[in-house]
Amino acid sequence: MELITLKSPREQECMRRAGRIAAQARALAGQMVRPGVTTLEIDKAVRGFIEGQGAIPSFLNYGGFTGSACISVNQVVIHGVPSQKIVLQEGDIVSVDVGACIDGFHGDCAATYPCGGISPEAQRLIEVTQQSFWEGIKLAKAGQRVSDVSHGVQAYVEGHGYSVVRDFVGHGIGARLHEAPEVPNFGSAGHGARFQSGMTIAVEPMVCAGDWHVRVLKDGWTTVTVDGSLAAHYENTLLITDGEPEILTVTEDGAYV
Repeated sequence: MELITLKSPREQECMRRAGRIAAQARALAGQMVRPGVTTLEIDKAVRGFIEGQGAIPSFLNYGGFTGSACISVNQVVIHGVPSQKIVLQEGDIVSVDVGACIDGFHGDCAATYPCGGISPEAQRLIEVTQQSFWEGIKLAKAGQRVSDVSHGVQAYVEGHGYSVVRDFVGHGIGARLHEAPEVPNFGSAGHGARFQSGMTIAVEPMVCAGDWHVRVLKDGWTTVTVDGSLAAHYENTLLITDGEPEILTVTEDGAYV
């Protein structure tokens, strides 16, 4: 079984830097979401910003991924590959997942943004997805178990009539983009690793308006809802402390989206 790493004060500070850069790149991407923009244009801007901060885009060439951000539109849940052919349209919802690495440590975050005016149903999906993160991490405290967070996310999402993806989960993060433990968005409370001060995890609800089943397209990355329903994604990297968890993927002005 892979060991969970606890981060030293120096390593925690490195992750704060990485998280801040990732959060600023996420915010930049969100500002670019508007009709007529291609996902490749957003990706290039994300890469330019991260590299301009002296950091490395965590996703670029990760497992062969060609972008610096995963940009997923409408029924695409996660891992959308940036492309000049994907032009954003009025009414789309656009999930942007971005990571940055500096001084050997990663920050990872995501959010879903409206493209122009969107339907009330799509707006509600975005809001429920984001709030499910905050509901889940109420129990991300030393002494609690990983599945306490999982259960909190699932209960909130399903209580609002949506479903959570089962095939992909959140994760530990640090010197590697994906570390132990896995952090599912579903399951009963009271199971899994026990949180300890110094753990760093990425909690990332992936929520479907319809059924939770997904499939991966032929490119090996793009993951869509099987039933074609809309999907939204929200993620932050956090540090477990002796009190409330510290969100590491936050901009200099305190924004989480």
